[in-house]
Amino acid sequence: MKNVPEMISTKDIAYIKDMFNWNFVAMKKFEDYSVNVENEEIAKKLDTLIDMHFSNCNTLVKLLESGDNND
Repeated sequence: MKNVPEMISTKDIAYIKDMFNWNFVAMKKFEDYSVNVENEEIAKKLDTLIDMHFSNCNTLVKLLESGDNND
């Protein structure tokens, strides 16, 4: 996704919103799991996954914001 078009279509925005929701839900689930896990190795993996999905959400929000500026 190095070259984002100057204008993002409505269909693209809807798909990006879906991707955001998928990542957000996954992040929240991993947060819930991490509270109850006792194995430290699994807890570290869950933290890594939480960070990855959080980063993905931030990237997608930036894409949505750039798409909103072109409307």
